[in-house]
This record gives sequence, C-alpha cells and structure tokens, in this order.
Amino acid sequence: MKLRLSTLISGAVMLELEHVTVQFGKRPALRQVSLLVRQGEIVALIGANAAGKTTTLRSIMGLKEASAGTIRFDGENIAQLSTVDRVRRGLTLSPEGRQIFPKFTVYENLLMGGYHRADRNKLDNDISRVFELFPRLGERRHQRALSMSGGEQQMLAIGRALMSRPRCLLLDEPTLGLAPIVVEEIRRIVRGLAADGMTVLMAEQNAAMALDVADRAYVLESGQISLEGTAAALKETPEVRKVYFGARAGGN
Repeated sequence: MKLRLSTLISGAVMLELEHVTVQFGKRPALRQVSLLVRQGEIVALIGANAAGKTTTLRSIMGLKEASAGTIRFDGENIAQLSTVDRVRRGLTLSPEGRQIFPKFTVYENLLMGGYHRADRNKLDNDISRVFELFPRLGERRHQRALSMSGGEQQMLAIGRALMSRPRCLLLDEPTLGLAPIVVEEIRRIVRGLAADGMTVLMAEQNAAMALDVADRAYVLESGQISLEGTAAALKETPEVRKVYFGARAGGN
C-alpha cells in the first residue's frame, strides 16, 4: 500500500502519469504508477537498480509503450505522439549511461542535441549558454567525447539534452558511477537549472543526493510507487532511512 505524506503543492501540473503499467513480455515492469510534476519543481524518483525508474522515463518519452494508463503533458494525453513530437513539445531525456556520440567532438554532440529544432540557425547561441553552464565543456569543445572523463561525459549528456530547449528535463541516473566531487557539481547544476525555471524529473539510486536537491520525491519498488511526499519528509521516514541511509528504525 502506497504511503502518501502530507504536502503543500502549488503550481500548474506539467507532467502527469496516471495508473501507468508497462509489460516486458508477461512480466510487469511498472504497475499502476501515478505521479505528477508541477511547473518549476524538481521531483526525484528514487529506487534500487531494476526498480523501474528507467522504464518510467522511457515511457514518458514514448521509447517504451505503456500497456495501460495515461501520460499527460500540459494536460494533453501524449500517447499517440512520437518521441520526436514529445521533444518538440518540450520533453527531453538525458539517458542512463549518457549515450553520447563517442567519436564526435563536444561541439558536434551538442549540435546533435538540437537536430530536431526548426531554428537550427540559433544553435550556436545555445551552445554558448551550455558552455557557460559547463565551463569544462567549453575548454574541450574540439575534443572527442570518448577521451573525456565520466563526469565530463555526463555534463555533455545533460548539455546535449538542453540543446532541444526543454521545458521539462528528464534525468536518468545523472550521478551513477561518478566521484563525490562530480556528484556535487551535478547537484549544483540541477539546482541552477531549476532556479532558472526548468522543470526536472530525476531518477536516481543516490537517494541522499536526490532528496537533497528535490522538492518532492517518489519511491519506486518493484515497479510500484510505495512512498511519496516532500523530499524533507521522506528523508525522515523509517523506510527510507533504513533502506537508503542505513539507519536503524527509530535511530538517530
């Protein structure tokens, strides 16, 4: 049974999943998942490996078809929209594992992020903005992505996603496998994007980082939402403290 912690939420709903179910063959990967993201929020989706976080984000983007339920963006059911059309509406995914183009330079990867834009003559202006956000990418603009560190590649993946000018950015495991100093940099970047008005839905195994940066959060277990509430409230629940922070129930 899902536990809903009381929370005060205001603002227009930008993204909403209602009773979404996804099958992998006969096995359900998601079961009746419902969540919402309001304009200007950072919402975290936390859970262990294989809990269904990536499947949730891929379903939102139309990369995995839901067998039941509804996905709405700006109040519109987007089930019939292609992934390209969803990107054009303002949804963009920075995928797990980065999935950059390793033989392309930083600059070329960023150009690919704006491939579907109608105003491709303005891409250089947005690339300059990405370099302002990620100075290290600017320093390596002519370097092949394959030769960069994992943290730099993650910055490039996020920068490439930003090139489509999203209104709602989906981040799939943005800190996976990164050193603590780089995790802190990603945390700073996500907060900065939100401060500039970006709406963010972030799937993360790193619950400490996710709950620190998010306004609200959902806990996904075996394809189902088990907990939801403000990030601050979820941090104090015995379930989250025990599973994600290693604290004993009732302990300090």
